[in-house]
Amino acid sequence: MQQTTNTSPDLIQLIDIRQQFNSSPVPVLDEVSLNVPRGQFVTLLGPSGCGKSTLLRMLAKLLQPTSGSITHHFNDANRLSPISFVFQDPRLLPWRNIWENIALPFELSHKPINMQTRIQTAINSVGLKGEEQKRPSMLSGGMRMRVSLARALVTEPELLLLDEPFAPLDELLRQELNLELLKLWQQHQWTAVFVTHNISEAVFLSQTVHVMSTKPGRILETI
Repeated sequence: MQQTTNTSPDLIQLIDIRQQFNSSPVPVLDEVSLNVPRGQFVTLLGPSGCGKSTLLRMLAKLLQPTSGSITHHFNDANRLSPISFVFQDPRLLPWRNIWENIALPFELSHKPINMQTRIQTAINSVGLKGEEQKRPSMLSGGMRMRVSLARALVTEPELLLLDEPFAPLDELLRQELNLELLKLWQQHQWTAVFVTHNISEAVFLSQTVHVMSTKPGRILETI
């Protein structure tokens, strides 16, 4: 896996990615090649078990491919974090309030950054102004997911990875948060890679959809 800093039109390039775990004779991913253009909203669409989340973890540098190459072309690799990840589970610390959960990336980085302004801006952007002192146990599922999204956005990433973040929510709330996510992307223009098996969600959010096959995961079509 490589990282370069330049003005390439593609933020990420994947070439012939294969992922096979020792516990299975069948690879999870095989011959996956795709480009993620800078500033685009891209979705990986496919059935459960096709390797979408595995591929997302590779993009986040949390997992190395068995073979093939992944290259990231970040403009500023020295920023607080060029990559942010929003999981399906909000993964909030229950003993921390909203403000303290969103502050966590700054505390882990140990970098001198004006975190106060950025935290409040992130809170305001997801509609949680005035709720800063509430803990996760006091929040609805939708509010917890908003905190998770704010925690990812507070680092001002170049690449935002989202692993079916709204799947556990009811349909009306899911549509509401999809609309808010789209507005945030239009405002900030980070590059987004979104994982889902919901066709309507993929069509609504994305500029590009990569349709994946069942195991082993391959790109069947790019729309």
